[in-house]
Amino acid sequence: MTTQDYINLEDKYGAHNYHPLPVVLDRGEGVYVWDVEGKRYFDFLSAYSAVNQGHCHPKIVGALAEQARKLTLTSRAFYNSALGDYEKYITEYFGYDKVLPMNSGAEGDETALKLCRKWAYKVKGIPENQAKIIACEGNFHGRTITIISMSTDPDARKDFGPYTPGFTIIPYNDLEALEKALTSDPNIAGFLVEPIQGEAGVYVPDEGYLKQAYELCKKHNVLFIADEVQTGLARTGKLLASDHEGVRPDILILGKALSGGVYPISAVLADDEIMLTILPGEHGSTFGGNPLAAKVAVAALEVIKNENLAENAARLGEIFRKKMNSVKSDMIELVRGKGLLNAVVVRPRNGKTAWDVCLTMKDNGLIAKPTHDHIIRFAPPLVITEEQLYEAIEIIKKSFAEFE
Repeated sequence: MTTQDYINLEDKYGAHNYHPLPVVLDRGEGVYVWDVEGKRYFDFLSAYSAVNQGHCHPKIVGALAEQARKLTLTSRAFYNSALGDYEKYITEYFGYDKVLPMNSGAEGDETALKLCRKWAYKVKGIPENQAKIIACEGNFHGRTITIISMSTDPDARKDFGPYTPGFTIIPYNDLEALEKALTSDPNIAGFLVEPIQGEAGVYVPDEGYLKQAYELCKKHNVLFIADEVQTGLARTGKLLASDHEGVRPDILILGKALSGGVYPISAVLADDEIMLTILPGEHGSTFGGNPLAAKVAVAALEVIKNENLAENAARLGEIFRKKMNSVKSDMIELVRGKGLLNAVVVRPRNGKTAWDVCLTMKDNGLIAKPTHDHIIRFAPPLVITEEQLYEAIEIIKKSFAEFE
């Protein structure tokens, strides 16, 4: 079968809810992927930062295979011999009392919202059904009905109403708007924020924004909830993006690279005052906390620490931005990012857009994807070496040059 044969299959039998780059991937290792015709590419999307540890990391795949031969799923109707060890490991790793294990990032966010509301009624004393949660314009927290109810993206919202109430939307990176929202409504329970807005185009807030936002939340007895599904786990040059400003979220949401890309795993971490407000029967998941996920997550977290991936991301991210800022191209309007989560804002030229640049990069051996039509996100696996990074940058430079 050819590339087009595979594309035709998906087009005929699959829902049309994605617009993929026309490449059919068949194999991956480290920073590279190969298509069905054997061509090799640098992967500069990393499955939206789910593959921070590189494709098919042997330690993670080994943990998956070993546990898969032993026991995969019990549901939480019973205890299993892997979950407790994982819960101890991840809570000590991030410094929280408890973890609630789930599967997808969206489930993680939904769990955090439920925890926040339950805490609002049980601890803060907000009247029942009156709790509100602040979210930011341009956010991306997932695709569920409740999550899109706080989205400002027309594509995410249109024709999916009616929407879930209980959200106050303010501009991102705007402390004055946050303080006004906190001051004007006594029923605010939480502030949900991405430390860097990834899907919106890698928007990095002003220095001090997270720290001051956290302090405002503390002042008003409001939970600071960090969605680190994409920014966490070494991607931005620290274990968590919140660590850049010394912020410890009241509720921390993790996903994506928590499995190294081999299995859907997410987690919500909080201390007992928050976590123990949810009682048996009030929240759960058939697959959340299964033994396969438990073993995989421990291996994935060990790789991040043992291979110094945060340090590598910090060092190579500086190189990437410096080199990209030196590229002479009328199409490059702006380069921004932190660690190895970066974006290039593309200025259309002669009718050519970010999509055309991505197609050219694909032809030249590197795959990335536009977001919001005019922005290309560049996020390679964090195991990338300096030599590989320089080689990839030359491909990107060459691709932009073809439009001059």
